[in-house]
Amino acid sequence: MTARIAIVGGGGGVGSSLAFNLLLRPEPYDVALVDGQSGMARSHEMDLQQVLAAGASGSIRVVGVADVVDADVVVLSTAVPQTVNHSRMTSLRENAAILRTVTGLITASPGWPGTLVVVTNPVDPLCTWIRADLGLDRGRVLGYTANDGLRLRSAIGAALGVAPSRVDAWVIGEHGDACVLLLDRVRVDGEPVALSPDQRRAADDFVRGWYARHIALDTSRSSTWTSGHGLARMVAALLGPPAPDPWPASVVLEGEYGIAGVALSVPVTLGDGGAAQVHEWELTPEEAAALRAGADVVRSAAASL
Repeated sequence: MTARIAIVGGGGGVGSSLAFNLLLRPEPYDVALVDGQSGMARSHEMDLQQVLAAGASGSIRVVGVADVVDADVVVLSTAVPQTVNHSRMTSLRENAAILRTVTGLITASPGWPGTLVVVTNPVDPLCTWIRADLGLDRGRVLGYTANDGLRLRSAIGAALGVAPSRVDAWVIGEHGDACVLLLDRVRVDGEPVALSPDQRRAADDFVRGWYARHIALDTSRSSTWTSGHGLARMVAALLGPPAPDPWPASVVLEGEYGIAGVALSVPVTLGDGGAAQVHEWELTPEEAAALRAGADVVRSAAASL
């Protein structure tokens, strides 16, 4: 049976990029775009029909928001327009109000079997709030946070003079200023690499400054292409059998890393429709303290909802 993927915010940059990338994958997906009255979702659907005509797999259609309850995976990428700001937390309350339309539909559908993937920022407090509100298994409310690690790999690749695709590097914790760079776990071609103090500082500056540099361009767009590509891979991993390679995803912790009740980005095994396992890696005392500090930021933000 073809998996059904509903993209709330399908008329936006991230949502339409995800739809495009899903249609290019070898697995056939029934992709449903949900958007407001702007006509953007319909415009993308008309365009993407020609991608199918060129040989892509699956199907594409526009549906109403009530149809999300028929989906196997619901991706939440809708948000208020992005403006110049200093933190993803700026839009917390406005974006939560938008997402309540979808969470209310799921609440009204007892036994809904699907999975929610949250892309809307700030992703960690929103995941924390949604999971508590819906009472779903924590493995079925996940936040997309893979872009942080990709930026770290780019920075380390530049510092070492190697292709970023050869680098394995992780960012965990809050998807924002309180993120934790695991600079002692860096590998190139599977082999551990020790970064110099200057390389560590450069990598840290690149990752922590990326959002500010991008938002300062005042383009009203987010990480459209990176997110669409990564989300399509995440959806495929979710719907397949559990695979050995872990994914970064925001998930509500239940005692892992000494933290409970808040969502943070940590390594997880994806498969069978959710997060099949949360991995608890050994951290340095400094990394553990930074992770707890990020949890406090998320807990405070989620409590404000």
